[in-house]
Amino acid sequence: MRGARGAIAIFVGLAISAVFTYLAVRNVDLELFWDALHESNLWWLAPALALVAAGTLIRAWRWQFLFYAHTRPPLPALIRALIVGQFFNSILPARGGEVARIVVLHQETRTSRVETLGTAVVERLYDVVTLLLMLFVATPFLPDVDWLRRATILGSALGVLVVVGVVVVDRWGVRPVRFVLKPLTRFRRITLEHVDRAAANLIQGLGALHRPHMALPAFFLTIASWLVLAASFWCVLEAFHLNLGYDAAVLMLIMTTLALVIPSAPGGLGVFEAGGVVALRAFGVDDSTALSCTVVLHALTLFPFLIAGYVVLHGHTRRLRRAAQESA
Repeated sequence: MRGARGAIAIFVGLAISAVFTYLAVRNVDLELFWDALHESNLWWLAPALALVAAGTLIRAWRWQFLFYAHTRPPLPALIRALIVGQFFNSILPARGGEVARIVVLHQETRTSRVETLGTAVVERLYDVVTLLLMLFVATPFLPDVDWLRRATILGSALGVLVVVGVVVVDRWGVRPVRFVLKPLTRFRRITLEHVDRAAANLIQGLGALHRPHMALPAFFLTIASWLVLAASFWCVLEAFHLNLGYDAAVLMLIMTTLALVIPSAPGGLGVFEAGGVVALRAFGVDDSTALSCTVVLHALTLFPFLIAGYVVLHGHTRRLRRAAQESA
């Protein structure tokens, strides 16, 4: 039964990717697409790649601040777990890398998996709120298109939901989580003690939602990471001689990142390209050039993590094997 559900999820993701791929390529002239690629100055990819690496390091540092001081894992372990997570996000559907990085961090540092899950939830909330904040700030400098106004309204509604969640966690603490998890005790091996411990660990992982000494540095690091990644996107725009400003890079970053929330094929194939084309279309870039630029950008944010993730994962498995031999 579980295998059937997995197969259905994969099929749905592939179908969604196929639809978005069609939307991205339907107005593309292949000759113009290749011309834009051939005429690009790919030397710009060197600083773009360096900025992607810097953004990843900042995000790992941000992740560290989401843990309480007494459970905070060392930064190298967080970097390795984050890279492995990105690796599996690139090859698995439904962002399976989120589970992988929780498992890897637990194996390396024995950090509570439930607490780490809580920090991952906070990460996603911070990311979405920061992207929407960047969109609000950039809106006066962006082209006047209808979908931007709709995105602003949607962002406002999401911001209200986040505020409600913060108030609930701050006021009632572990009780709402315990109430939600309590039905799990119907399973034979799950006791009320297990539920209480899981609820406490999850609330601990959500600490950065309502603890200012954790929230402020994590939030500013979140902003810094996205600004650095936007600079990387701008380098790719420069490689294609589009003569667009940093605001175009910000909009492209927001559109492609939020597009990855949509269930799709591994690596966000299709949805990433559709998001990039829509963003550049707002600046008058033809779809053929926009798709060429977006494909290069997608490769820049995908293949380095495939290579680095494979190397890190290989080292991780060797350490686990060595530890098992030493304890035998």
